[in-house]
Amino acid sequence: MITSIPDLLPQRELVADFRFGVFFLVGGVAPNPLDIRFKRVNGLSATVKTTPLAEGGQNLYTQRLPDGVEYGNLVLERGLIVGSPLHLEVEAALSLFKFAPSNVVVTLFNDAYVPVSAWFFFKAYPVRWAISDLDAASKGVLVDTLELAYARMQILRV
Repeated sequence: MITSIPDLLPQRELVADFRFGVFFLVGGVAPNPLDIRFKRVNGLSATVKTTPLAEGGQNLYTQRLPDGVEYGNLVLERGLIVGSPLHLEVEAALSLFKFAPSNVVVTLFNDAYVPVSAWFFFKAYPVRWAISDLDAASKGVLVDTLELAYARMQILRV
Protein backbone atom coordinates (compact mmCIF):
# COMPACT_ATOMS: atom_id res chain seq x y z
CA MET A 1 0.00 0.00 0.00
CA ILE A 2 1.27 3.46 -0.92
CA THR A 3 1.50 5.67 2.14
CA SER A 4 3.26 8.78 0.83
CA ILE A 5 4.51 10.53 -2.28
CA PRO A 6 8.10 9.19 -1.89
CA ASP A 7 6.65 5.66 -2.14
CA LEU A 8 5.53 6.53 -5.68
CA LEU A 9 9.01 7.55 -6.80
CA PRO A 10 11.43 4.93 -8.10
CA GLN A 11 14.23 3.94 -5.75
CA ARG A 12 17.42 5.87 -6.38
CA GLU A 13 20.38 3.67 -5.56
CA LEU A 14 24.06 4.15 -6.11
CA VAL A 15 25.41 1.94 -8.87
CA ALA A 16 28.56 -0.11 -8.37
CA ASP A 17 31.37 0.54 -10.84
CA PHE A 18 32.65 -3.02 -11.23
CA ARG A 19 29.88 -4.78 -13.20
CA PHE A 20 30.40 -3.77 -16.80
CA GLY A 21 30.97 -5.17 -20.25
CA VAL A 22 32.56 -3.75 -23.38
CA PHE A 23 30.87 -4.81 -26.61
CA PHE A 24 32.47 -4.31 -30.03
CA LEU A 25 29.75 -4.16 -32.70
CA VAL A 26 31.43 -5.13 -35.96
CA GLY A 27 29.31 -5.66 -39.07
CA GLY A 28 26.15 -6.69 -37.20
CA VAL A 29 27.87 -9.77 -35.76
CA ALA A 30 27.36 -10.73 -32.10
CA PRO A 31 30.23 -9.55 -29.90
CA ASN A 32 33.06 -12.02 -29.42
CA PRO A 33 32.94 -13.44 -25.86
CA LEU A 34 36.75 -13.12 -25.57
CA ASP A 35 36.62 -9.38 -26.10
CA ILE A 36 33.91 -8.17 -23.69
CA ARG A 37 35.64 -8.46 -20.31
CA PHE A 38 38.04 -5.79 -19.21
CA LYS A 39 39.70 -4.98 -15.89
CA ARG A 40 39.35 -1.23 -16.25
CA VAL A 41 37.70 1.29 -18.55
CA ASN A 42 38.53 4.97 -18.39
CA GLY A 43 38.23 8.01 -20.59
CA LEU A 44 34.44 8.25 -20.37
CA SER A 45 34.43 12.01 -20.75
CA ALA A 46 33.17 14.85 -22.90
CA THR A 47 33.91 18.56 -22.71
CA VAL A 48 32.15 21.45 -24.42
CA LYS A 49 34.79 23.66 -26.03
CA THR A 50 34.12 27.38 -25.81
CA THR A 51 35.27 30.47 -27.65
CA PRO A 52 35.59 33.74 -25.74
CA LEU A 53 33.75 36.74 -27.17
CA ALA A 54 34.58 40.19 -25.83
CA GLU A 55 31.71 42.65 -25.95
CA GLY A 56 32.45 46.27 -26.80
CA GLY A 57 32.63 48.39 -23.65
CA GLN A 58 32.41 45.37 -21.30
CA ASN A 59 35.67 45.02 -19.41
CA LEU A 60 34.57 42.87 -16.45
CA TYR A 61 33.98 39.61 -18.33
CA THR A 62 33.77 37.99 -21.75
CA GLN A 63 31.01 35.82 -23.10
CA ARG A 64 31.94 32.18 -23.66
CA LEU A 65 30.15 30.64 -26.62
CA PRO A 66 29.88 26.87 -27.14
CA ASP A 67 32.10 25.76 -30.02
CA GLY A 68 31.79 21.97 -30.18
CA VAL A 69 32.30 18.87 -28.07
CA GLU A 70 35.68 17.29 -27.41
CA TYR A 71 36.02 13.66 -26.29
CA GLY A 72 38.79 11.91 -24.40
CA ASN A 73 40.10 8.60 -25.75
CA LEU A 74 38.51 5.41 -24.46
CA VAL A 75 41.15 3.36 -22.59
CA LEU A 76 40.56 -0.36 -22.00
CA GLU A 77 42.74 -2.56 -19.78
CA ARG A 78 42.63 -6.34 -19.34
CA GLY A 79 44.83 -9.37 -18.92
CA LEU A 80 46.52 -10.46 -22.13
CA ILE A 81 44.30 -12.86 -24.11
CA VAL A 82 45.97 -15.05 -26.73
CA GLY A 83 43.90 -15.53 -29.88
CA SER A 84 41.69 -12.48 -29.42
CA PRO A 85 39.96 -11.28 -32.63
CA LEU A 86 40.23 -7.74 -31.26
CA HIS A 87 44.02 -8.03 -31.36
CA LEU A 88 43.86 -8.91 -35.05
CA GLU A 89 42.13 -5.57 -35.65
CA VAL A 90 44.68 -3.74 -33.51
CA GLU A 91 47.54 -5.47 -35.32
CA ALA A 92 46.08 -4.47 -38.72
CA ALA A 93 45.79 -0.84 -37.59
CA LEU A 94 49.21 -0.51 -35.98
CA SER A 95 51.29 -2.71 -38.31
CA LEU A 96 49.55 -2.34 -41.68
CA PHE A 97 47.87 1.04 -41.10
CA LYS A 98 44.51 -0.50 -42.09
CA PHE A 99 41.64 0.75 -39.98
CA ALA A 100 38.19 -0.81 -39.65
CA PRO A 101 36.28 1.49 -37.27
CA SER A 102 33.59 -0.20 -35.21
CA ASN A 103 30.96 0.92 -32.77
CA VAL A 104 31.63 0.11 -29.12
CA VAL A 105 29.15 -0.04 -26.25
CA VAL A 106 30.27 0.06 -22.62
CA THR A 107 27.39 -1.22 -20.48
CA LEU A 108 27.07 -0.88 -16.71
CA PHE A 109 25.00 -3.52 -14.86
CA ASN A 110 23.25 -3.54 -11.47
CA ASP A 111 23.40 -6.32 -8.83
CA ALA A 112 21.01 -8.48 -10.89
CA TYR A 113 23.13 -7.91 -14.04
CA VAL A 114 20.42 -5.79 -15.63
CA PRO A 115 21.79 -2.87 -17.71
CA VAL A 116 21.38 0.47 -15.95
CA SER A 117 23.52 2.72 -18.11
CA ALA A 118 25.59 2.56 -21.27
CA TRP A 119 27.90 4.64 -23.40
CA PHE A 120 27.86 4.21 -27.18
CA PHE A 121 31.04 5.13 -29.05
CA PHE A 122 30.67 5.71 -32.80
CA LYS A 123 33.41 4.72 -35.26
CA ALA A 124 36.07 3.74 -32.71
CA TYR A 125 39.55 2.76 -33.86
CA PRO A 126 42.83 2.00 -32.06
CA VAL A 127 45.33 4.82 -31.58
CA ARG A 128 47.56 3.29 -28.92
CA TRP A 129 48.45 -0.14 -27.60
CA ALA A 130 50.70 -1.02 -24.67
CA ILE A 131 51.52 -4.00 -22.51
CA SER A 132 52.74 -3.97 -18.92
CA ASP A 133 56.39 -4.56 -18.16
CA LEU A 134 57.74 -8.09 -18.30
CA ASP A 135 59.22 -8.82 -14.88
CA ALA A 136 60.77 -12.16 -13.93
CA ALA A 137 60.46 -11.31 -10.22
CA SER A 138 56.72 -10.63 -10.40
CA LYS A 139 53.89 -13.14 -10.37
CA GLY A 140 51.31 -10.65 -11.66
CA VAL A 141 49.07 -10.81 -14.70
CA LEU A 142 50.33 -9.26 -17.92
CA VAL A 143 48.07 -6.24 -18.55
CA ASP A 144 47.11 -5.28 -22.08
CA THR A 145 46.06 -1.64 -22.65
CA LEU A 146 44.14 -0.48 -25.72
CA GLU A 147 43.32 3.17 -26.40
CA LEU A 148 40.57 4.05 -28.87
CA ALA A 149 39.69 7.34 -30.54
CA TYR A 150 36.12 7.76 -31.79
CA ALA A 151 33.90 10.17 -33.68
CA ARG A 152 31.35 10.81 -30.95
CA MET A 153 29.83 9.38 -27.79
CA GLN A 154 26.17 8.96 -26.85
CA ILE A 155 25.16 8.43 -23.22
CA LEU A 156 22.34 5.90 -22.87
CA ARG A 157 20.34 5.68 -19.65
CA VAL A 158 18.35 2.48 -19.37
